[in-house]
This record gives sequence, structure tokens and C-alpha cells, in this order.
Amino acid sequence: MSIKINIDKNDNIDKVLRRFKKMCEKEGLIKEIKRKQYYEKPSQQRRREYLKRKRRHLKMLNMTHKGVKHKR
Repeated sequence: MSIKINIDKNDNIDKVLRRFKKMCEKEGLIKEIKRKQYYEKPSQQRRREYLKRKRRHLKMLNMTHKGVKHKR
């Protein structure tokens, strides 16, 4: 992963830093660094991934149920 920023001679340093931070966030570097800051046991990692999939699945189910009208 490499991030390259084109800098013009008359670019403000604050503007360049803002672009750099935005690109890092877009690439997911900040999330990854925070996640790897501390050791996570493999079992905890699997559990986190499982819960993430479960939440996504429940969200999709809720979205499909909201679109369907039930007859009473």
C-alpha cells in the first residue's frame, strides 16, 4: 500500500495534510493501525468476525422485511 500526494509549489501545507489524512482514512490505514495496536487472540478475532457477519445478516433481513407488507 503506497499513498502518493501530488504537491504544487503554491499548495498550503494544511491543505496537503488534510488530503493525506483523507487518503489514509479512505485506504483504511488508520483503522488497521488501531486494530493492530494491541494483540488480539485468534479466538477473539474469529468471534469479532462472526459478530460482524451476524450483524450484517440481521441488517439485511430487517431491510427485506421492511420492504414486504404483511397481510392481516
